[in-house]
Amino acid sequence: MKTLSEIGLGDVQAVYGGPEGDLWELVMGEQIHIGGFTSSMDLAERAGVRAGQEGVDLCCCNGAGMRFLVRFREVARMHGVDATEKVVERGRARCAAEGLADRIDFTLADVTASGLPDAAFDFAWGEDAWCYVTDKEKLISEAVRLVRPGGTVAFTDWVEGAAGLDEEEARRFLAFMKFPSIQDVEGYRALLEAGGCEVAVAEDTGRFAPYVDLYLDMLGKQLTYDALKIIGFDTGLMDTLAGEMRFMQGLAHAGKIAQAIFVAKKPL
Repeated sequence: MKTLSEIGLGDVQAVYGGPEGDLWELVMGEQIHIGGFTSSMDLAERAGVRAGQEGVDLCCCNGAGMRFLVRFREVARMHGVDATEKVVERGRARCAAEGLADRIDFTLADVTASGLPDAAFDFAWGEDAWCYVTDKEKLISEAVRLVRPGGTVAFTDWVEGAAGLDEEEARRFLAFMKFPSIQDVEGYRALLEAGGCEVAVAEDTGRFAPYVDLYLDMLGKQLTYDALKIIGFDTGLMDTLAGEMRFMQGLAHAGKIAQAIFVAKKPL
């Protein structure tokens, strides 16, 4: 696992409480993760998420993943946990506007210590967001604690790819993304197994590189003005951000970073 000690929760809250978070949503949509709807459906299918279940979304952001699960998997109830007030407030407003507030709740809290009761949910869910959490071991432990015996921990995340990052690449990538650390596939597998879970799925989705290509193409060909408006028409900042995204694009095509999918079962 690669780490950057100077990045912490406050840096992540600044991203998603400010214009940078709005910029990510412009490019990636409400579902701020690689693959959007397709990725969510793949995760739900492989995790066996079904009608009538109750789930918890750790690092839920604006709640788009929960709205997906309620609408398209007929999940009975979802509870989201996120540490950034702006996205929690936005999520509550969007759920109310879509008539889903009676089935989706939010808690403003650190996801490693949510304060929610033990064994309260059929599954724990996350989509490309656990990379923002400093203590991955505590996060996995919290996810396992929250699900019932026989329940499921299901998530996608940005991970170090099979080709590996050197120290300078890792520092630049983590600093740009405001990730305090980035785990790899086998590291997450080990944490899930240490939590007593049986790991059913732990693999690279293969989506990262083509989707970064898409995002850069959209910014360059269609969304330039919209992106500039979000960052106060600062063309210098736009050039810097585009340069860092191109660096990330190179890492993705070299197999040094990836999106991975994980499904694990808590023992009965």
